[in-house]
Amino acid sequence: MTNDEILAEFRAAEALLEGHFILSSGLRSSRYLQCARVLMNPARGARLATALAAGLPESVRARIDVVVSPAMGGIIAGHEMGRALNVDALFLERPDGVFELRRGFRLKPGQRVLMMEDVVTTGLSSREAIAAIGRAGGDVIAAAALVDRSSGTADLGVPFFPLIRLDVPTYAADALPPELAALPAVKPGSRAA
Repeated sequence: MTNDEILAEFRAAEALLEGHFILSSGLRSSRYLQCARVLMNPARGARLATALAAGLPESVRARIDVVVSPAMGGIIAGHEMGRALNVDALFLERPDGVFELRRGFRLKPGQRVLMMEDVVTTGLSSREAIAAIGRAGGDVIAAAALVDRSSGTADLGVPFFPLIRLDVPTYAADALPPELAALPAVKPGSRAA
């Protein structure tokens, strides 16, 4: 898929929002990608995951034993990536603020994991997920996401493969441009700021 085709999928799902948004990282933005909307259509989610899986280097793709994603946003993206790669897809939860495997999910020691996200902005949640996978015995060999909105600055500590990179400026709450500060802030994500 080309970048234009990927963005067309987001637009068709009304998943590109404009306004004043508080991101999971606490940063602010005038644009928000609501990946839940783009993934609510199973065929669309499958197309995006299939395109992302096809874009992974064969040397990575051939080594993946399992996909693990952080809840909430990564669950559907991870499930669709598991389907595209024909491997199991597990997810992490944070019942007490720290990611962990639950619901009987387990990793075998050294099992090779692709950590799958929906959107990466700062990489904080991804790094937390990768650490949890390591504590559970997995070996994260790569990370992937539908969208990298970090402008290529997120360092996850492993090779990172986004389907698309978007340059969407983010701001600290005390450094907003006037046009953004004039709008009411909305927190659309699944994680408390």
